[in-house]
Amino acid sequence: MTSHRKHLVRDFNHFITCYICKGYLIKPTTVTECLHTFCKSCIVQHFEDSNDCPKCGIQVHETNPLEMLRLDNTLEEVIFKLVPGLREKEEQQEVEFWKRNKLKESPDENGPIYKKARVDEEDDVQGDGDYHRSDPQMAICLDCLRNNGQMGENIVKGLMKTFIRCSTRVTVGTIKKFLSLKLKLPSSYELDVLCNGEIMGKDHTMEFIYMTRWRLRGENDYPMVLEYRPRIDFG
Repeated sequence: MTSHRKHLVRDFNHFITCYICKGYLIKPTTVTECLHTFCKSCIVQHFEDSNDCPKCGIQVHETNPLEMLRLDNTLEEVIFKLVPGLREKEEQQEVEFWKRNKLKESPDENGPIYKKARVDEEDDVQGDGDYHRSDPQMAICLDCLRNNGQMGENIVKGLMKTFIRCSTRVTVGTIKKFLSLKLKLPSSYELDVLCNGEIMGKDHTMEFIYMTRWRLRGENDYPMVLEYRPRIDFG
């Protein structure tokens, strides 16, 4: 009869801890050039002073290494399942952090354009009961991307108000729902949302896109621009 060996959490520590802070990976973020993974906050802070991977030393990008980061949601879920109570602990620490650090009136040069948590009723895109009013807020411009002759172009129009303010935790999926509602699109109609020409995944948050995709981060406090268009079926 085959015996099954029990594995302890520490048996997996090599795979689920951050090389920089030595703690469990929080919002694990992978460098696409070398596939090394770190806490999101750790690697973003590291790239403020260096363009090299902190583990292997490879140059990640000549000018903007943040473009080469990808959030690993699957690994995050695995870690939360392996380590009892970690998710709850992190959520509590985040709540305490925002209690200690009141939302800023002025933009933060190292992050999204934070505002006090106040959402205009007409431009509300939060999508749940409390509207994330206690979250940091950021400004976004939603621009209709028009391609000549593209199917669906006559249905998808530009918004009357292209600038919105929303929580940094809002996902692309919520932005799509907001656009469908404002543009009165059929429920079956699909949109693509792009940043710098790259289609964004539905689970990407505005903060993640700002930190890893938006090329004008920190330049003259300009709002992040997201483009939308009818989904193109390459099949």
